[in-house]
Amino acid sequence: MAAYSHVADTEFQAEVLDSEQPVIVDFWAEWCGPCKMMAPVFEKLADEYSGKVKFVKVDTDANKEYATQFGVRGIPTLLFVKGGSEVDRIVGYVPESRIKSSLDQVA
Repeated sequence: MAAYSHVADTEFQAEVLDSEQPVIVDFWAEWCGPCKMMAPVFEKLADEYSGKVKFVKVDTDANKEYATQFGVRGIPTLLFVKGGSEVDRIVGYVPESRIKSSLDQVA
């Protein structure tokens, strides 16, 4: 079982904004090359931070509402949410160490 879940616009409020746990949201799309490169890193970190941070993926082609609300202009975009508010964001493919640095700030 994956340590992350796929979230639709209809679930975003409950799963992300109302979460008592910090959340990292991966805004992605199937056709996006850098998103495919990021996927194994995201999965590895989801396992590593299981129980500390909730990991969710939002397909921006099928779910545009919150991508628009948060001003996502490029993908992949990793959005770090704590207490219902954005606390950090990473746009584009970055090394695992960069993501861990942000995760350690919210975990």
